[in-house]
Amino acid sequence: MACRACPRLVGYREEVARRKSPAFRGEAYWGKPVPGHGDPAGWLLVVGLAPAAHGANRTGRMFTGDGPRGASDFLMSALHRAGLANQPFSRSAADGLALRGVFLSAICRCPPPGNRPKPSEIRNCLPFLMEEVRILRPRVILGLGAIAYFGALQALNALGIVLPPRRPHFRHGVRLDLGPEGPLVLAAYHPSRQNTQTGRLTPGMLDAVLQEALAAEGLPLGPRGG
Repeated sequence: MACRACPRLVGYREEVARRKSPAFRGEAYWGKPVPGHGDPAGWLLVVGLAPAAHGANRTGRMFTGDGPRGASDFLMSALHRAGLANQPFSRSAADGLALRGVFLSAICRCPPPGNRPKPSEIRNCLPFLMEEVRILRPRVILGLGAIAYFGALQALNALGIVLPPRRPHFRHGVRLDLGPEGPLVLAAYHPSRQNTQTGRLTPGMLDAVLQEALAAEGLPLGPRGG
């Protein structure tokens, strides 16, 4: 990906890659838009907000590298408990992670300053998510956070999926079944440190949403092998 449509995001991602975090001073940063990754036949599409400045913007892989207490490992631990990942961590693009039935994506492909993308930046990035949905045809979409939830709905609507005139407001555990023409859309709080370290999102809460996704797919609940 070589998109430069959003000058603010381009400048920020490249500045972060130049300055680096002291903890990763000796590493080469990706510093470019981060593509989605996972199982190309995935039935579950997990959509986050954007790459972490020193996580995916460094490693080049979505939900990877923001530390043992960051969103990456919190999400991967939950996917592992659900039997959808072979390991409970995501530290580097070469760490051996394999996802089963899951594809990871985001609303924005570049890290926004303060984790706050502008509406125009979200619009610029939406075609990338639309293309992933068009190719994957996921049967379940999980939006992590309000921006991801509503962005996923916006992408579905742009692809011609008819949405109900009154859609549920974002909250953890909300579900929107779009019937035979569209996927089941679920929502959860984003596994950011702000949410997980304050107890707003617990492992059990995220597990419950993933169990709902498994049930919708007709898969056994809980771990299904290493």
